[in-house]
Amino acid sequence: MATTDVSGLLPESVSQVLRQGAVIPAHPLALNAQRQLDPVRQRALSRYYLDAGSGGLAVGVHTTQFAIRENGLYAPVLEMAMQTAHDWTPLGGKRPLAMIAGVAGPTGQACAEAATAKAMGYHAGLLSLAALRGAGETEILAHCRAVAQVIPLVGFYLQPAVGGVVLSAAFWEAFARIEQVVAIKMAPFNRYRTLDVIRGVVAARAEDRITLYTGNDDHIVLDLVTPFHVKRGAESVQVRIRGGLLGHWSVWTHKAVALLQRCQQEAARDHVSAQLLALDSQVTDGNSALFDVAHDFAGCIAGCHEVLRRQGLLEGIWCLDPHEALSPGQAEEITRVSQAYPDLTDDDFVAQHLARWLGA
Repeated sequence: MATTDVSGLLPESVSQVLRQGAVIPAHPLALNAQRQLDPVRQRALSRYYLDAGSGGLAVGVHTTQFAIRENGLYAPVLEMAMQTAHDWTPLGGKRPLAMIAGVAGPTGQACAEAATAKAMGYHAGLLSLAALRGAGETEILAHCRAVAQVIPLVGFYLQPAVGGVVLSAAFWEAFARIEQVVAIKMAPFNRYRTLDVIRGVVAARAEDRITLYTGNDDHIVLDLVTPFHVKRGAESVQVRIRGGLLGHWSVWTHKAVALLQRCQQEAARDHVSAQLLALDSQVTDGNSALFDVAHDFAGCIAGCHEVLRRQGLLEGIWCLDPHEALSPGQAEEITRVSQAYPDLTDDDFVAQHLARWLGA
């Protein structure tokens, strides 16, 4: 039987992965031209992320498309990723993985999804609050507490542009007091709101229990190298963001693993080079093309698909919603950033191993 960490919520090895900080790609959905699940390429994506060195997978999340639920794909997609993670031997050998399932919808639906994920062996649920938009924070907290009774939680501050809810520092303090919360993904794409989460976690005295992950795809490097100093009474508490659970890292993942390692190494020395700081703007520029900032993120999923299509991992960029596609000029922007920052891409790595991932 697997040993557990002090909270008793996660296997010790998984807890260590989360606490140390990892690259956790938000897993896309591979479809064929009929907009049906493509099992071969869905498995190939998971194999790619595992071979690239990711510390786990986040499945059934925004990048997987929330519409998998009404299309009857939630359980099949989660099961396929879990089976692949179990069966595949990554380059370098087997290692512990943090398997995170997206959990969404009103309380009844979210609890049912959490139970489904838990039964499949997922370690935690990334809790989307988009369905509670318009509800008060007291109601939202009750929802979170209910789902936390089913599966350990990764909090999720999703940016309002794609359905997120604006929440106060007081909310995040109360959320951090929920004992089953193991991590928080901060993705408001807003520095003030990111600080609200950090302040809330410190105020709840939860900084040693809850690991902070960046979901701010527009500010990845600085999130990972910044020491956050927060006052708690007379005490000054230093908090760091340890890893990333990112849609951006669903592409060029092999280079993302190297980037995280570099950020962690330089942050540990308390000396961050000018070259690394310069990478922040380059990564952000790359994200502007992937996530279609010019059109308010309308093509954010299709943009990631386009990179994977060019690499051969996906056959096309099809989404469940036929209206969800690249925006005008987005393909050209992806070409621009790919050519401008070749050191951030991993096309050679993908080309070397693609046949292995697409195999039986």
